Amino acid sequence: MASQVPPSLRWSADPEHLLKTLGPPRVSVIIPHFNTPELLVKCLQAVAAQTLDHGWFEIIVVDNGSRLPMRLLEATWPGVRFLIERQPGPGPARNTGVRAARADILAFVDADVRVAPGWLMAGLKAVGRKPLAIFGGDIRIDVGDRKNMTDVEAFESVFSFRQKSYIQKKHYSVTANLIMTRAVFDRAGPFDGIDKPEDRALGERAYAMGIRTRYAPRMLAFHPARQNGEEIRRKFGRVAHQAFTQHVDRGKSLNLWDARAAAMAVSGVAHAPMMLFSRRVTGLGNRARGLRLLLQLRWHRALDMLELSRKARAGDQLALVNWNS
Repeated sequence: MASQVPPSLRWSADPEHLLKTLGPPRVSVIIPHFNTPELLVKCLQAVAAQTLDHGWFEIIVVDNGSRLPMRLLEATWPGVRFLIERQPGPGPARNTGVRAARADILAFVDADVRVAPGWLMAGLKAVGRKPLAIFGGDIRIDVGDRKNMTDVEAFESVFSFRQKSYIQKKHYSVTANLIMTRAVFDRAGPFDGIDKPEDRALGERAYAMGIRTRYAPRMLAFHPARQNGEEIRRKFGRVAHQAFTQHVDRGKSLNLWDARAAAMAVSGVAHAPMMLFSRRVTGLGNRARGLRLLLQLRWHRALDMLELSRKARAGDQLALVNWNS
């Protein structure tokens, strides 16, 4: 069990010394990072505070070209391994972490995520039961006041990180909360670059190989809600960009894409019951605020999708989208 000392002090030992005295870690926790140092500190504190003794796992942070250098964090967390990956995208950053990892089990968490104390233990138990599978854990929205949620908190509590649905229906887990053996990663990986949804691509490759992604609800993590609806729209813009690239690469028609955009415009009405009856949101006011944002976002997503097809028809070059925008 973890000792009752500040997490950063528990990680003050030299990783090479730990390797010599305790042997290789059993799990490598890999964290890609880009321009969120304050959230990264909270993430590190949560990972370091796991119920497992720190000799069981190592922490690897891979910075992806942040504005501020990692020197200060390196001084505060000398037991954490800090690496740099220049190729843009969380996928390449994770791949760099995998190459440096010492363990045979690989756990992935994003720098803006706070994991529960039993997160890693739950992941280890899941992999121990089914070592040939990939496991994705539950991700919930960190809410300040559950009785008076913002429209973004209410919306994201229902519609962001629908892990169980992603895993059971689409055969992939988001990479913000993921664990697998190195042997599985060597078959299904590596992660794709910034121009593709790397989490979905890895899950689809694994599924085609007969490797199943499974849901691990006790592997719990919390993600902060975005500041406003515009941030969510930018996030969906990135998703639409990746989906459109995949759509075109597969030789599908722009007319079919436009039909998908039309369906997106009216999908908010179809999904309204999810907002109104979800157990993750309580109170009429919270539900009403979440519903209003749902309808607005689906309309804007449809417009963004149509703009992508318009640019493609005009021959415009589609620019890459920032990976944590």
